[in-house]
Amino acid sequence: MYSVHNPTYQAGMQTGLEARFARAARHSRLVRVLRIAVPGAVGLAMAALIGIATFNPFRALASLPLDMDNLVVSGTKITMESPRLAGFTPDKRPYEMQATTATQDVTDPDHVELHTLQAKVRMEDNSTVTLNSRTGMFNTKTQVLDLHKDILMQSSTGYEARLTHAMVDMGRGTVTSDQPVDVKLLNGTLTADTMQVTEKGDVVRFEKNVVMHLVMDRPPATAGAGGDTK
Repeated sequence: MYSVHNPTYQAGMQTGLEARFARAARHSRLVRVLRIAVPGAVGLAMAALIGIATFNPFRALASLPLDMDNLVVSGTKITMESPRLAGFTPDKRPYEMQATTATQDVTDPDHVELHTLQAKVRMEDNSTVTLNSRTGMFNTKTQVLDLHKDILMQSSTGYEARLTHAMVDMGRGTVTSDQPVDVKLLNGTLTADTMQVTEKGDVVRFEKNVVMHLVMDRPPATAGAGGDTK
């Protein structure tokens, strides 16, 4: 049995305390890094959503004022609950975005998983475009956002587009979907097997089994048409 005055006991106790302090310091540094890295990555991912909503996913947003309810650490994963983002595009149009959760695994820091996404932005003609997606995966290294399941784009002017998959490459300036697309126009519908947005949103191309149905306006009835003749 060692005495408290025994040098060997004191050295062992000091070594144990130093080890615990070192572990605590490493944990604190990890949490601080996650609090900075994850909101930043989520901010980039959600900013990309506004780009999709405007079919111009490649203009940088002026700022990323990110808000959230809780930050939960579980094992190697950190989850942001109800992250929200609001601000103005470079040309002063307001936008807002939110998700139910955003999760990043510290063992895979290049990816952020987003759930139940919604983005809204005002267009230049003062109309509003809203985008919803059930899930999304953002690659912070390649700047590619992979959207899956129940993707819906709606405009207050009356058109909407439904997709099941979309890849947004912020670096190349493209949005592509290799799965069927349904578009509701003001005067008809359009369906296609694939869609590609290029030239930073200036060109939208539909390919493979493209079918468009247009409802033409009927000419006004001529006065007296259909009446009895005498």
